[in-house]
Parts: sequence; structure tokens; C-alpha cells
Amino acid sequence: MEKEKRLSDSVADEILNMITIEKRFQPGDKLPNENELSTTLQISRTTLREAIRILATNGVLEIQRGRGTFVAGHLNIASNVILEPLASRDKVTAKDLYEMRLIFEPEAAYLAALRASDRERRRIADLGRQVEAKILSGENRANEEQAFHKSIAKATHNEFMRQLMPVIYKAIDKGILLSENNDQVVQDTLSDHRMIVDFLEAGNAEGARSAMKIHILHAMQSLGLGTEL
Repeated sequence: MEKEKRLSDSVADEILNMITIEKRFQPGDKLPNENELSTTLQISRTTLREAIRILATNGVLEIQRGRGTFVAGHLNIASNVILEPLASRDKVTAKDLYEMRLIFEPEAAYLAALRASDRERRRIADLGRQVEAKILSGENRANEEQAFHKSIAKATHNEFMRQLMPVIYKAIDKGILLSENNDQVVQDTLSDHRMIVDFLEAGNAEGARSAMKIHILHAMQSLGLGTEL
């Protein structure tokens, strides 16, 4: 049953990609019938029904009795707000979250070093100082660190990154909450953030990428999540 549940989650994500990324279906479109879609996706009809139920619960699909399943007419394909509840499902583990950050954030730091405006660089540096001040005073740093990482993602000025931000932000928020009481992560954060800010302010893209990767790998190692990527 658990394996079937995980498969249905994966299929829900695949159908969501068909709608939002591949644009196979537009708001108001009717999905193919069960036999056709389950054959296309190479899954059982039971798994397909569960995946459709997940998407219907999240407002992506509408099941109309006697007519079929339709992409929600109000769905805004240009907005990935619909991704946030999917990214929040209980099946997402701490390792999933940190791997998500490891895939995206070093590249975000690379692009931010190249593209951030002077105002954005000042904002990132200021948030870095705020995180450091919170750590040195023994106060909770979660809000400031979330803002620090999000400001870097915004400074990429990349439209696709912007579309992915609801998912990336969720990974950042949960990751920071998981690590905020880990002393080793806290100490690594002090040195890692200084290094990230220094490279960003210097416009050193390769250095910013490496510094961010080191920062996330430090957290994964301290939390026992492994770093075999």
C-alpha cells in the first residue's frame, strides 16, 4: 500500500508537469479517459485514480461526475503556487529537502553573483549580518536566514527560478527549521555565510557557487543526511 501511495504521488507530479511545464492540457481541457491515460503513463488504473484524487484535492483537476476529469478552469498556468501544497506532502523527507537545496541554491548563488543589483547585494549582505548577530546573541535566526537565502534566489533574475520559488522556499524554510538547534550547523553557518557574502559582493560567481554548496553540505553532514551526490 505504501509503495502504491508513493507511486501515485509520483504520477500526480507527472500529470502536473504535463499541465504546467509541457502544456499538453490547458485550463478547462478534459483529460484522456482512464484506459488511455493509464496506458500512456504505464500505470494501473487504481494508481491513476489516486493520482487524480491528489490533484483534485489540490485544486488542479476537477472531477465532473458523468463527464470526466478536467483541468481546473481557474488554474493559472503561469503561477506555480499550486506546487506549494504538493511540495509540502508528508512523504518529503529532510534528505529530500536538502538535496533540493543542493541542486538549486549553488546555481542560484552563481547567477546572483553575476546579476544582483547593488541594492540586492546590500540587502543580502545586511541579512547575512543579521543572521550573524542573532547567532552571536543566542537568538533564533530562522526568519533572518530564510530571508537571506530567499534574497539570493530572487537576485538570480531568472524567470524559471522565480516560477520554482514556492518549492525552493519550502525547502529552505523546512531545512532551516530542522537545523536551527544543531550547534555544529550554527557554527558552520557563521563562517559559511561570511564566505557566501564575500563572494557575492565581489561578483565572484564560481566562488559563490562553491561557498553555497559547502554551506549546504556542512548542514547535511551535521544532520547525518549524507552527501553522496
